[in-house]
Amino acid sequence: MKFEEQLKQFKESLNFPKNFGVSDYNDLMKEIKKIIIEKALNSELDYHLEEESASNSRNGYSSKTIQTEAGKIELSTPRDRNSSFEPVIVKKGQRKASILDDQILALYARGMSTRDIVSTFEEIYGVEVSPALISRVTENVMESILEWQNRPLDPVYPIIFLDCIVIKVNQDKRVINKSVYLALAINMEGKKELLGMWISENEGSKFWLQVLTEIQTRGVKDIYIASVDGLKGFPEAINTVFPKTKIQLCIVHMVRNSLKYVSCKDYKAVTADLKNIYKSVTAEEAYMELDRFADKWDNKYPTISRMWKNNWENISTLFAYPDEIRRVIYTTNAIESLNSVIRKAVNNKKIFPDDQAAFKAVFLAIKQASKKWTMPIRNWKPALNRFEMEYGN
Repeated sequence: MKFEEQLKQFKESLNFPKNFGVSDYNDLMKEIKKIIIEKALNSELDYHLEEESASNSRNGYSSKTIQTEAGKIELSTPRDRNSSFEPVIVKKGQRKASILDDQILALYARGMSTRDIVSTFEEIYGVEVSPALISRVTENVMESILEWQNRPLDPVYPIIFLDCIVIKVNQDKRVINKSVYLALAINMEGKKELLGMWISENEGSKFWLQVLTEIQTRGVKDIYIASVDGLKGFPEAINTVFPKTKIQLCIVHMVRNSLKYVSCKDYKAVTADLKNIYKSVTAEEAYMELDRFADKWDNKYPTISRMWKNNWENISTLFAYPDEIRRVIYTTNAIESLNSVIRKAVNNKKIFPDDQAAFKAVFLAIKQASKKWTMPIRNWKPALNRFEMEYGN
């Protein structure tokens, strides 16, 4: 079966039933690893045949069972007529895939150069491989990552966080800043799910419009609440694609931007008065606190109350919801914590050689972070009940 057909079957299998359990998850992981390992083995053989004389060629497949963390996997291992092919990813006689669980992704997703990856093989696994072979394998396995990026999405996500992180990339013989756009959702089960990531030169509402359109194209019909920072034009971009989505500006960003104007001696007092606004029980009470803030501080810092009042429609969304939902949507901390994981992962690679290297490094960081996304967020059931009352799903 062709790799593309395998991926198609795998993609069609992602319509999980409600009783999807641990054993189902392990089966899914085994299928993913089987597809990736077999693709890598075929890439190795292709490279080997290019290096060999024209007398050698493919000679079908043999069956081989290996043990992984997810359980036993039966592989179709490619053969050559001269029997000179010595695979590196899974060696002849190897029955335990200790290097194939997280290490496969680590090889091509750390943002390393090809020579860095060769060194990693030598230092950790004691295996000598050529840069050309590593390039071939990593480029082919990248297809699997692109399948993830283009997978179908759920029709409804209750909450989505949109943010970006800036990285440095070599382009046209100069180093430029690029933005990695991230869309992190809370799905109907209350679990975090990264919908995708995108790379562009600058953060802007126009590019976010493209991102949201792509998310819609991949099957998303509705988003209840979008938690975002204060980027100009952001709410309009969201509502262009999802007109019913309610916007919640990140309160932490609002406070942080407000304190830019405040002198050190007033810092603590202004912070406390801003907290009285967003910690109010109702929108009416919160606006009264905002008026009190303006009466007290407008003589010194008129920009602060004006900024809050100009954005009040998208600040006050949280007051329509109980604490279970407020705690989740009032800040973009959920995605900013993911950003911090990404920053640590890319810290050693100050400048990426190209977009693909950056994409790989970010993907690996996300993969590591997502291992912890196994449980619903705290108090999700009351929050979901509230959403069902409002939206009827």
